[in-house]
Amino acid sequence: MFVVTSVATLRERTGGTLERLMTTPLGKLDLIIGYALAFSAVALAQVAVILGVSLLFLGMSVSGPLWALVLIALLDALLGVALGLFASAFARTEFQAVQLMPAFVLPQALLCGLFAPRDAMQPVLSALSDVMPLSYAVDAMGELTVSPEPGAGFAVDVAVIAGAALVSLLVGAVTLPRRTP
Repeated sequence: MFVVTSVATLRERTGGTLERLMTTPLGKLDLIIGYALAFSAVALAQVAVILGVSLLFLGMSVSGPLWALVLIALLDALLGVALGLFASAFARTEFQAVQLMPAFVLPQALLCGLFAPRDAMQPVLSALSDVMPLSYAVDAMGELTVSPEPGAGFAVDVAVIAGAALVSLLVGAVTLPRRTP
């Protein structure tokens, strides 16, 4: 969702559509929330397909409730949308938007605990992983695979992911340029 959102929003900006929208009484935050809602519909479809394939065709199973799995998948997709909207404010071309993806996603993927346990990392890397939302998504999914009911750790993970998405939307609204250079 990061790439789709950042490239589509950048196209709106370079095509002049975003600039025309900015001449209306709409605020930047209103505009960003509107885009987030629109792209969230696409994210919802993406989550439905991924979960359907994973659960029905690939035989994935979770010990926790299905609603918790769906919640984490949705929050991750929404976080991708929010980060894509945030990144689109800094890119000037579609190529730059695509190039920003590794800067946002690669450090999180490497430090989230998928490849090495977070508690076994060097203190600096562990501290970095503690501020990256993907780490909390991995922790939440890990808890769902072993626990029949999500606990307090799951609630913290959900809050961090949702908070990161909200902060990304707010910062994206603040950094959204009024005019295309």
